[in-house]
Amino acid sequence: MMKPTPQELAEQHTDEAIAAHIAGPGVDGFAGDFVLGGVDGAVTTFAIVAGTAGANFGVTVAIILGIANLLADGFSMAISNYLKARSDQMQLQKYRWLENLHIQKLPDREREEIRQIFAAKGFEGELLEQVVETICQDQHRWVDTMLVEEWGLRLQPPTPWKSGLVTFSGFVLAGSIPLIPLPFAHLGFDPSHIFLTSALLTGLAFVLIGIFRAKVVQEGIASSVSETVITGGSAAAIAFGVGVLLDRFLQT
Repeated sequence: MMKPTPQELAEQHTDEAIAAHIAGPGVDGFAGDFVLGGVDGAVTTFAIVAGTAGANFGVTVAIILGIANLLADGFSMAISNYLKARSDQMQLQKYRWLENLHIQKLPDREREEIRQIFAAKGFEGELLEQVVETICQDQHRWVDTMLVEEWGLRLQPPTPWKSGLVTFSGFVLAGSIPLIPLPFAHLGFDPSHIFLTSALLTGLAFVLIGIFRAKVVQEGIASSVSETVITGGSAAAIAFGVGVLLDRFLQT
């Protein structure tokens, strides 16, 4: 994680900055969805290019399979993320209903749960009772506290359709990069040069994704880029190796 400078720390902890941070929506999960889609799109699409190159299936096959992968796998991944976000929303609604029911039917027991939760955090005596009383005065705040402290839920899960759309966008944008050089094969360019160009562009895509990821998670750029390039490159190398082995096996 990148260490902030003393000036950055001071700017992040002014009265105005603290108020804005507390009132804000929290960490943006959509950036993570974009990174997830981008990495998967670049890896799987280049894996197809590498696999077809290793098996000598030709550029046309690589283009067809690559575009099919962009649409099918991108949509599948978007739907998966949509369903996950939708499940998170439904789970939050379920436990909110459950906690409201518990407070209505067993308010003393629910109050005791709040007391034990904050006692475990180090509150005691009169201060503990003041905390319990303050939280339990407002049922919405009471329920929110139970959702976070007892069940470990996020009070603001991602919007399902936005999560799916961002994932699909990241997948298609990054996944299109390995395919850019392929149509030039029909203009007479050497297929080996085209494959090398595709590999270099994919490597560049991994670098850009790694930089974006570093900004999102406040991680060192060098380590984030290295991790993204190594993992993505390894997947592509495996696909190329499998293609070579299949080509040799089918020719025997």
